[in-house]
Amino acid sequence: MDSEADALPTVEPFFDPDTQTFSYVVYDHTGGAAAIIDPVLDYAPAAARVSTASADALLAFVREQQLTVEWILETHAHADHLSAAGYLADALHAPVAIGRGIVQVQQRFKTVFGLGEGFRADGGQFDRLFADGESFRIGRLQARVLATPGHTDDSLTYVIGDAAFIGDTLFAPDTGTARTDFPGGDAHRLYASIQRIFQLPADTRIFLCHDYPADGRAPRPQTTISEQRQHNVHLKDDTSEAAFVRMRQQRDATLTPPRLILPSLQVNIRGGRLPEPDADGVRYLRLPVNQLGGAS
Repeated sequence: MDSEADALPTVEPFFDPDTQTFSYVVYDHTGGAAAIIDPVLDYAPAAARVSTASADALLAFVREQQLTVEWILETHAHADHLSAAGYLADALHAPVAIGRGIVQVQQRFKTVFGLGEGFRADGGQFDRLFADGESFRIGRLQARVLATPGHTDDSLTYVIGDAAFIGDTLFAPDTGTARTDFPGGDAHRLYASIQRIFQLPADTRIFLCHDYPADGRAPRPQTTISEQRQHNVHLKDDTSEAAFVRMRQQRDATLTPPRLILPSLQVNIRGGRLPEPDADGVRYLRLPVNQLGGAS
């Protein structure tokens, strides 16, 4: 059995085809400790109904492998899917963690959604706010945090053994990099963050939060540092910051908001929980008109 110093994680990916999102169970060994990364809460927008099939698949795997979930980790407050972190935290009695930049994200979107004084924009909806460079453990696994903002203020990369979970910072090499046109996004910061990721050891396994496959290929959860540095269509080793920023800004100007951005952010800045019920017992999401995207 590996010692704690060289323990490497086992990674089980789960793909949600509706939002093209990968969630992960990361664990040290069967019967050991685990973390769940970027879990999805299913959402049907036409009826505004949530369900838990995707999260229940994670629970079933955890129980099958007899794992103790020590962390539920968010790489950032996602704008393209609702998080099941709250549901899983209740089921597993595990803490939910995200980057300290969530406070800035909450402050921005508290204004966008007109949430008023009843919403605390202090990160208190989460159990742990990680700062750049912090370390933590998942059983026998050593983990550390890299702040990798640019897509969002709160974007993190979790480096767990020889694996790195990079959120939306990078996609598969044939797809490129994250957009930077959300409030708080910045192409210069994203370039710097990707350079930090590129400095990880060459054999680091890179796990993606999304894949948008073209040409009929299957969704792939995993890539490598060397593959990204040689083949990423937006940013290779020889891509200058100026060229990347110019490309990213021009491309972002053509993009429409994600399909689920409005419900997603209202849930995800709350730690993966729906708003509290109104007096009638119903939970409501808000739709700010003409606040996101371009003119119709």
